[in-house]
Amino acid sequence: MDILHLVDRLEELFNESRPIPLTHSVIVDEDRILEIIDQMRISIPDEVKKAQQVIAQRDRVLAQAQEEANRTIGLAKQKVDELMGRDAIVQAAQTRSEQILAQARVDAESIRSEADDYIINALSAVETELNRLLTQARNGISKLNAERQRAVRSADELDVGKGS
Repeated sequence: MDILHLVDRLEELFNESRPIPLTHSVIVDEDRILEIIDQMRISIPDEVKKAQQVIAQRDRVLAQAQEEANRTIGLAKQKVDELMGRDAIVQAAQTRSEQILAQARVDAESIRSEADDYIINALSAVETELNRLLTQARNGISKLNAERQRAVRSADELDVGKGS
């Protein structure tokens, strides 16, 4: 289940809760709140799995880039060998092969750098979202605990007042 959907359900449950007159407190269905929190605990690993998928995708992109670089280098070496067999153009072949190899290295590094940038951006977005959701969950729990404590204190004060 999507973590954002669970946060929406938690907020909806809070909005549906009955207010306690003359206070800022509400009465919430503890079972429903705990159920949503349990579902959030289950969903967070899904977000982590998504991050792991992004990392796996990066690894695939890097492997493809490496394969492409190796293939380009192999082609360059093949071309060098062909050109080396010709006396008149040996020098030109050497220069060209070096250029091809240098370009292959530049291309491979560029692809690797782009893949790393993509992964960093994707993981940063996942991290930001997880931090936001964690903050929302913590704030909700803190607010509910504070409201519960105020309600208990109010009830205790009423009991003390009746006992006098």
